[in-house]
Amino acid sequence: MSEGTVPAHAELPEPTVEEVSPGVFAYIQLDGSWFLNNAGFVVGPESVIAIDTLGTERRAHALHDALRRTSTKPVQALINTHSHGDHTHGNFIFGPGTAIVAHERCREEVQRANPAGVRARFPTGDFGEFPIVPPMITFTDRAKVFAGELEIELIHLGPAHTTNDVVAWLPEERVLFTGDLVFNGGTPFAAAGSIAGWIEALPALRELNPETIVPGHGAVCGPDVFDEIEAYLRFVQDAAARGFRADTPPLELALATDLGEFAGLTDPERIAGNLHRAYSELRGEPRGTPLLAQMFDDMIAYNGGQPLRCLA
Repeated sequence: MSEGTVPAHAELPEPTVEEVSPGVFAYIQLDGSWFLNNAGFVVGPESVIAIDTLGTERRAHALHDALRRTSTKPVQALINTHSHGDHTHGNFIFGPGTAIVAHERCREEVQRANPAGVRARFPTGDFGEFPIVPPMITFTDRAKVFAGELEIELIHLGPAHTTNDVVAWLPEERVLFTGDLVFNGGTPFAAAGSIAGWIEALPALRELNPETIVPGHGAVCGPDVFDEIEAYLRFVQDAAARGFRADTPPLELALATDLGEFAGLTDPERIAGNLHRAYSELRGEPRGTPLLAQMFDDMIAYNGGQPLRCLA
């Protein structure tokens, strides 16, 4: 069903709520580019479990309104798949009656959040005001949350997109909420994680054998998307290996790289950031080494000095 409440830009479709399995809902924001992420919720017999929030005050309220139109049951828990603001800025909308669950590093990263920095990097975003609310229940490797008898298994993978990526796996329904381990139609971005670690995480995702995937960005899809993600990540690794041997700076290499089959993905400037990550790994630095300042400077330069396209 169409929600019709947050068409921030004329070219954007309205967010939709899709029932991907009985009682399991995906909240989809297309086109899935910067800060247009997805969320979801599971309606149990007595309560609701939410999965992720959204990146702006207005969009977070729209998600909450859509959830409430679907169910008036209390939201017992909220799962954050990782720490990035597009998935956590809206934590505040659920209030103190909702337990926020995430990986332990997610809590640490959310506590270090810098809303002013986000606004500076994405000046076209309509972020509004949002108090930072970190997770209150954390785990290291695995945890389980239940909506009645329906099991939601939380699995930490990575470092990949970040150091604290968690997927929410519903084995009975064969539905997988991947967070940003999957960009469907968008350029994968190892912002605070690892290219190599992301590739290593993909077999674990395939092994789950999901039928339906709710990606962090883009339309609901099937497991074929894993092959597309892996192809892009290996493309980055191959380009980085050549550039590193030639001592070519990441931005220079990004500008000279033909994206080929990946040119149609949204946010292509992420190639510059991803090359920084791949170079860091080739230097032997720890996975997840902070690089965001360098990444964003070069992505903006790749974009001709223009702000990154953010329609949130």
